[in-house]
Amino acid sequence: MNEVFVLEPVAAEAIALLAERVPVVALPQSREIPWVGRAAAVIVRAAGVTAAEIAAAAPTLKVIGKHGAGVDAIDLAAARAHGVRVVSTPDANSCSVAELTLGLTLALARRIPLADRRLRTGTPLSPAERIGTELTGKTFGVVGFGAIGRRVAALVRAAFDATVVAFDPGVASEVFADAGAIRVATLPELLARADVVTVHVPLLPATRGLIGAAELAAMKPGALLVNTARGGVIDETALHEALCAGRIGGAASDVFVAEPPSADHPLLGLPGFVATPHIGGTTTEALSRMGRDVAAGVLDVLEGRPPRFPVV
Repeated sequence: MNEVFVLEPVAAEAIALLAERVPVVALPQSREIPWVGRAAAVIVRAAGVTAAEIAAAAPTLKVIGKHGAGVDAIDLAAARAHGVRVVSTPDANSCSVAELTLGLTLALARRIPLADRRLRTGTPLSPAERIGTELTGKTFGVVGFGAIGRRVAALVRAAFDATVVAFDPGVASEVFADAGAIRVATLPELLARADVVTVHVPLLPATRGLIGAAELAAMKPGALLVNTARGGVIDETALHEALCAGRIGGAASDVFVAEPPSADHPLLGLPGFVATPHIGGTTTEALSRMGRDVAAGVLDVLEGRPPRFPVV
């Protein structure tokens, strides 16, 4: 049987799309019935799929569908070794993540969370804390120029008449030009030029710790750093030290190495740090698009068509 196990919540319309063509085991049954050895496809959101699971499931498993863009929790090497396809939804949440990036940037620039907390507790802001930063006319450095990075570039150019410099060695030069961005050859060049740095790269061996102590030291004094990519891309210890030392003006992150972060995480105690609990792609519109896209990708593989967004 070409059973599709949906291991985490997805939009009802995605379940309906699958159910028209193949047997579907959805929640809560999909968490109660072992899928290994039975499923032709599994769909996950945050859950991982291990090498051991792939090896055991390979006789029947044809495709793993990732509801979202990041596939770091799926053992891609094992999938390749066992001939299991992996599909994802890289474009579906780009608007939502880009808009959260903009929101976090504004929250930092105008100290919105701090002002809100102080007002609720009746604690006045100090004269220095009342002073924010305008974003109009500033230079935004976009690290990673895929769908999300390009959307961020479009938003900040339209909203703030910003100059956009971007770094992504895997993207063709014409993509930068078409997006109205200036391509820079190295990450240090971007960091030295940008008033705001936003990060939009997948978590890979090459990007783990991409921004550490040296990179934070290379940023302009007072610059803002926003991460809506993956937690491991920025060295959290180095970021904490840079914020405590006042080397940068503030930082915001939707992602952490360990999620959710503990309540006593050092970054969460800093007034110049803004955090959200990995909500970048969770809007009504994005969830609907991701559900439809992952269902379509899984069905493409099961029915012998090339998927639109293959990973493996």
